[in-house]
Amino acid sequence: MTAETVLITGATKGIGYEFTKVFAEQCYNLVLVARDSVLLDQQAESLKKEYGVQVNTFAGDLSSYTAVEGLYRYLKSEGIDIDILINNAGAGGLGLMTELDIKKEMEYLQLNMISLSYLTRLIADDMVKRKQGKILNVASTAAFQPTPRMSMYGASKSYVLFFTEAIAEELKGTGVQASVLCPPSTKTPLTQGLASTRTKIFIKNLIEPQVVAKCGYDGLMKNKTVIIPGFKNKLMAKSVGLLPRKWVTIYSRKLIEQKVKQH
Repeated sequence: MTAETVLITGATKGIGYEFTKVFAEQCYNLVLVARDSVLLDQQAESLKKEYGVQVNTFAGDLSSYTAVEGLYRYLKSEGIDIDILINNAGAGGLGLMTELDIKKEMEYLQLNMISLSYLTRLIADDMVKRKQGKILNVASTAAFQPTPRMSMYGASKSYVLFFTEAIAEELKGTGVQASVLCPPSTKTPLTQGLASTRTKIFIKNLIEPQVVAKCGYDGLMKNKTVIIPGFKNKLMAKSVGLLPRKWVTIYSRKLIEQKVKQH
């Protein structure tokens, strides 16, 4: 029996990196996608050596529309069928919408929503033809409410949540399953980059990326549509819908603006 193949975007760091180990442990062959070709090659060698799995790499910046097409052409040229797609790559800035670098934010939105949707569509088409496959899109607990000071990032993750829930329903009966992973603040390059702002939610009580990846894997294998690590986070996500939207937005802003006290 041929081992199944999983494609992971944003594979060299954070949650994506942990996903590579989780799937390699389960003897999946891997296609790793990230911007840094040197890191990709190092990671591929390490995974081959430790787990004895086949690893292919594709270096590209998925905030570019053409990189998605290039990736798909690469898969076709190599004759690689994707059994599981992990859309993990994502980015965002912290600050007032009127003060952030708008060109960077547009690239982030392209990555978080447009490229994710495009790659999902291309891979899902092949999965539907084969009548089997799994898709896991990585959103965030920020997806459940407006997030002032991360307005575009939060909104893009809401898109990922609703998009995935919708296609999960559309794909019923095709043999293809779609799930969405919504982690809270996690120890990743994104939160590490924002730690200099002394913002509490990016410094205190961060969940470990390996915990998120394992939770995502388990939820995907159990065919869960929405996967939220941690009971408290599940409870908070569900309670948002019970409160007035204005209150939720004000509380969200206060949470994001809360600073760590300096001693």
